[in-house]
Amino acid sequence: MSEIRLLFTGVGRRIELLQAFRNAALVLNKNVKIYGADMAGTAPALCYCDYTRKVVAMKDERYIDNLLDICREDKIDLLIPTIDTDLLVLSGNKEKFEKIGTKVMISDPDKVLICRDKNNTSQFFVDCGLAAPMPVNDVSRYAGGFPAFIKPKDGSSSINAFKVEDKEELLMYSQQVEDYIIQPFISGKEYTIDIFCDFEGNPVSIIPRERMQVRAGEVLKTKISMDETMIKEARALCSKFKPCGPITVQLIQDEKTGVNYYIEINPRYGGGAPLSMKAGARSAQYILQLLSKEEVKAPENIEDGAIYSRFDQSVCIEEGNGRIRAVIFDLDDTLYPEKAYVRSGYRAVAEYLGNPSYADKLWQYFEEGKPAFDCLLDDIGRKDELQKVIEVYRKNDPDISMYPEMERVIDTLKERNVKIGIITDGRVEGQKNKLKVLGLDKKADEIIITDELGGIQFRKPCDIAFRILQTRFRLPFEEIVYVGDNPTKDFTAPMQLGMKSLFFDNPEGLYSKGVTSVLFKPNTMEEVVEKLLSITD
Repeated sequence: MSEIRLLFTGVGRRIELLQAFRNAALVLNKNVKIYGADMAGTAPALCYCDYTRKVVAMKDERYIDNLLDICREDKIDLLIPTIDTDLLVLSGNKEKFEKIGTKVMISDPDKVLICRDKNNTSQFFVDCGLAAPMPVNDVSRYAGGFPAFIKPKDGSSSINAFKVEDKEELLMYSQQVEDYIIQPFISGKEYTIDIFCDFEGNPVSIIPRERMQVRAGEVLKTKISMDETMIKEARALCSKFKPCGPITVQLIQDEKTGVNYYIEINPRYGGGAPLSMKAGARSAQYILQLLSKEEVKAPENIEDGAIYSRFDQSVCIEEGNGRIRAVIFDLDDTLYPEKAYVRSGYRAVAEYLGNPSYADKLWQYFEEGKPAFDCLLDDIGRKDELQKVIEVYRKNDPDISMYPEMERVIDTLKERNVKIGIITDGRVEGQKNKLKVLGLDKKADEIIITDELGGIQFRKPCDIAFRILQTRFRLPFEEIVYVGDNPTKDFTAPMQLGMKSLFFDNPEGLYSKGVTSVLFKPNTMEEVVEKLLSITD
């Protein structure tokens, strides 16, 4: 599989999870594209996706068709749900996605139903031979003693979940919580078990961790605790549940008896699952290996006893009108037309081959999306000269010039003492030739050719070049704006770092056309220039 495409629904705040998949792709040297779906288009995790897609509400009857259209058009390999509200509907429609070539990482509908109703969940634990506080659904029938616990039978994130001390409190909360269950309150340490199984339900990793500090149902501080009893009990659960991919199981270890009372199953990635990945259970890597039909092995080394603490971080979804003191430009198709460079290179190759008409032939192949050099050399019977032709193309002095509007705005910015930077991907020699011909080697204060940092892994969306320029400029990220033309890679790093950004929707460009996103507002060249002049005045 040359490229793996993942679609996350309900991405919300799942930044750590997306970062885990980024890191897995880097470690495994796999080309992974991350798509994020969101209803409002303001979820912070969207800034960490390669592509963003706006969807209707999960309860909307068009939701599944909406997702199917996205998966079909974007050729999604795997859909990964992240919140409870769409688990059942996705599970019930798995076959529709599989027919268009998209796997859905969700367990079977009957198993999801077990998780969505706390009555069924408790009975399932008992059927697995595990202890569970059995619920009742009628306050008049509760006889389990106090303190007790009341919560919605299909709730999540600890919403409307209350500890009650006596019968009067229980009666009061029973009138406030709809469709509730009541259970005896178990006092003790709370644990989550992060489990990852392959597509057939075979466990690959089982990681228990203590929930040391929790906010709104999500862990803030956790300790990896490789308790043998919990691992054994989790295996018993998996043998009956047969999970597809990640699930999290919650339990309370009674402080008096030491018995593990199981209370909840979430058949998806839990909010704290990335912490188990940091400890060695690298399920993001397992998913990429499974999709590539590679062998997946259980982790050999888990950081037992490691403690992880989490924190919040902000990203800018929509820029305000703060003053800008530095502008960083992309090069190709932002400051000059890249097609002009391609045509210039083709003319140099045609001259080398001894026939000027070959330039038009190469351009024809290029527009058809074919490997131009291979096709032409095959036509004229000179395939053995491919490397020489590529060398001629890359080393030619290109016949290119800047967009006049961009040249004028750069000159104006310099007059205003605004720092000018350029970050460009590509082979070092070719990019340097372009910069020299365009005169940008003298106009720009700082230039970074990402390949020069140490290879193609430093190309955008890698953020290292942006961090280097920010350090050299000695300015906060909030006072820097980035201008680029390629939504698929240009804006990920600036948005994550808190920079402002301008998307130049270049009608002549090779990459800006036809890209949809809920985060990038397209601007004409005139609009880009006007905006730059207004925010630097």
